Amino acid sequence: MDFSQRYVALGDSFTEGVGDPDPGSPNGVRGWADRVAQQLILADSSWGYANLAIRGKRMRQILEEQIDAAVLLQPTLVTIYAGANDILRPRVDIDALMEHYDAGIARLAATGAAVVVFTGFDSSGSAVFATTRGRTAVYNELLREIADHRGADIVDYWRMREFRNWSYWDTDRMHMATAGHLLMARKVLETLKASHSIDLPELDARPALTRLNQLRADAQWARDYLSPWVGRRLRGVSSGDDLTAKYPALSQPDWSGASVR
Repeated sequence: MDFSQRYVALGDSFTEGVGDPDPGSPNGVRGWADRVAQQLILADSSWGYANLAIRGKRMRQILEEQIDAAVLLQPTLVTIYAGANDILRPRVDIDALMEHYDAGIARLAATGAAVVVFTGFDSSGSAVFATTRGRTAVYNELLREIADHRGADIVDYWRMREFRNWSYWDTDRMHMATAGHLLMARKVLETLKASHSIDLPELDARPALTRLNQLRADAQWARDYLSPWVGRRLRGVSSGDDLTAKYPALSQPDWSGASVR
């Protein structure tokens, strides 16, 4: 099927949809990008959609493995978020990283597609990841320069104070939960000035924990999520090593059994 409008989503777990489980979707996740595509297709059947994002990918991998594939799809709209997995590494050269990102975004912009990028999230509320806040702030400033230069639109994740509510986050404390992906889909559609019918769920109130119970919860989280995450990095492996892109070719996925929300 030929599509006159073509949306291609690039990136890592953020764009793949980790944290928003859906057994009926490829890789078992749905995510904000699928929800954005669904809204675009519902409003205009000329849209086709591809999602090339794979969890765990670093910027170099995203640029080398996804940019060429995206260009071949002749996109009219591209969303890309890369660099989060680099920022979390023990050492990273943010300036060099963003020079590569600029080159990749320039290639996408040269197709004539509208390009949408994302600032990094403000991790000040995380006891573990707050140490990367300064890196992310530098990343964001350099990204704003790139967006100005390349004519890209920015979805400003850094300034989304709603995400300080932990109910928007998955139990792994690293990825957005379904509610977070719904909120992000709305933010992206608003940036695109596109109509949508996404309603946000009521968030469950989380009871305040005593200091002892909080320490127990933190210890359990470290065993279940932090230790395996650190272990993979020490071994040089990724949770996405055995995965392929959810939607490598332009299509209109069957979301008939899924909620529009």
